[in-house]
Amino acid sequence: MALAHSLGFQRIGHDRDLKKAQEAFLQGELDEAGLRAVGRALRASHWQVQKDAGIELLPVGDFAWHDQVLTHSLTFGVVPQRFRSHDGAKPTLQTLVAMARGTTERSDSGGAHAQEMARWFDSNYHYRVPEFTADQQFALSWEQLFEEVEEAKALGHAVKPVLIGPLTYLWLGKAQGADVDKLELVDRLLPLYDEIFNRLAAQGVEWVQIDEPILVLDLPQDWKNAYERVYNILQRAPLKKLIATYFGGLEENLGLAANLPVDGLHIDLVRAPDQYPTLLDRLPAYKILSLGLVDGSSVSACDLEKALAVLQHAAERLGDRLWVAPSCSLLHNPLGLACEDQLDAERKGGLAFAVQKCQEVAALSKALDAPEAARALRATA
Repeated sequence: MALAHSLGFQRIGHDRDLKKAQEAFLQGELDEAGLRAVGRALRASHWQVQKDAGIELLPVGDFAWHDQVLTHSLTFGVVPQRFRSHDGAKPTLQTLVAMARGTTERSDSGGAHAQEMARWFDSNYHYRVPEFTADQQFALSWEQLFEEVEEAKALGHAVKPVLIGPLTYLWLGKAQGADVDKLELVDRLLPLYDEIFNRLAAQGVEWVQIDEPILVLDLPQDWKNAYERVYNILQRAPLKKLIATYFGGLEENLGLAANLPVDGLHIDLVRAPDQYPTLLDRLPAYKILSLGLVDGSSVSACDLEKALAVLQHAAERLGDRLWVAPSCSLLHNPLGLACEDQLDAERKGGLAFAVQKCQEVAALSKALDAPEAARALRATA
């Protein structure tokens, strides 16, 4: 059987629960404790629906109050000077809101403008762009990831924390000044990853997912060179590491990604099915391969028969070194079809929202070891 996992899940809730709570918080109708309670409830609910759908290893750290890049900026202490506390205190939820929305209070500088917004690759999602200075320092400043791991483990879940990789995070940021080379900041950033991995290991975590979607881009040679060096350093840290790529194929970076000194690699076979045979041939014999066979960026149902054929072929080559997942995070999907009472049965038949995509992943996994499940899967395809 291929292990069924998810790269990330939607966080807003069926009825825009998170957005409504955030709006109430901003209007003073809900205090911070109340907002955090809504977040905890949504996380618990979304972990459970994924588990009930058949996902065996649940993503943790994919929840964000605004966007995952902004969350990472607070985690790493990348807070522009205009938002920092005068007493040097760690950032708060109010800091996050200010970085995302700006401040309107009048001051000598006329208030603080929000961080620039950019598109998350070619999705309809946006993120707040990190700002890096020549004297940029990094420090672990935000406990959300560790708190969520404890929440999930207390509920009895097997978890896989999700982090944006160091090179993708730096690539997505913006240099404040011509004298700032973002790539030169990586050596300052790596000790934080080491610290995070050690803390997660102390919490009983076995696997961590490191998102490096820029590996599907045409990268400059110095960034390509940095990958091998960075992950040679990070391999000394505890935890098994899964590099996740999505939103395209690895193309010229395929050999680089396949040979990074990590324990697993996730590839997007929805956007780039042609990379599969080459990657299969070049994957080191010790490494897990995660196949993104269910489209995580659309609401269309999966062609299960076609996906199962690929999975069965991979299982013959890889055995128990095979995982299956959506192609990318399910961040952009509505929660589930059961909540959609305005759709008729015929229209629902061609759709799959976040819950259904988890069910598709689990069905593919089960079909590998159960001939009757495979027959049933083909009958419904």
